Amino acid sequence: MLLCLDVGNSQVFGGVFDGDDLKVQFRRTSQLRSSSDELGVFFRSVLRENDIEPDNISQVAICCVVPDLLYSLRACCQKYFSLDPLVLRPGIKTGLKIQYRDPKEVGADRIADAVGAVTMFPGRNLIVADFGTATTLCAISKNKEFMGGNIIPGVRLSMEALEERTAQLPAVEILPPRTALGRTTIESIQSGLYWSNVGMVRELTQRITEEEFPDDPPLIVGTGGFAQLFNREKLFDEVVPDLILAGLQEIVRLNR
Repeated sequence: MLLCLDVGNSQVFGGVFDGDDLKVQFRRTSQLRSSSDELGVFFRSVLRENDIEPDNISQVAICCVVPDLLYSLRACCQKYFSLDPLVLRPGIKTGLKIQYRDPKEVGADRIADAVGAVTMFPGRNLIVADFGTATTLCAISKNKEFMGGNIIPGVRLSMEALEERTAQLPAVEILPPRTALGRTTIESIQSGLYWSNVGMVRELTQRITEEEFPDDPPLIVGTGGFAQLFNREKLFDEVVPDLILAGLQEIVRLNR
């Protein structure tokens, strides 16, 4: 069995594959000072709670954008699973042609998303919108070229910035508002967060399509924790919540 871990700034998103079957998914809040023992105990416990014997894990793949956690994650895998994990980093085979001026700048999470997308939707131009701590858009050509994209503060990050940097604005529940016009402070924040993201995604996907794919429009793929929040707006052709896990699984196959 393959344990895949997407370690972001807010959460650790994990999943276990048995062959091509994704048996279980789980999430844990990211904590910069988590020890290898804390992580190991959590992973083994969550696997057992989902009827998976931890000793059946034969491989671990990690996509991490929090460098301070990598040492603890490696030590956790060695101590609690007796495995050296595959960590997605420069030099790992991905099957992509990175068109960034400096390919090393591309975040591991964006690479895993792109690999997952080209694996699930081969032969298509693609735009992947990932709604995590940051909202990212990535353009990938039908020839598996990672062309570039956008990085924007995520939905929750924007809400937290309003709460922390203003004297009177509260934290709010993030949900789709009924109308664009808010009639209370809470409704106004909720509406602003929601519709600003809708407009941003529509504008950027339209511009990227016009600039890069004018003759062969891309498939728009939504993923990440908040992607399904926008389902009713028909921003995406496909929503794949576990896209990054599928990308890690394919990267493991490419590096055998």
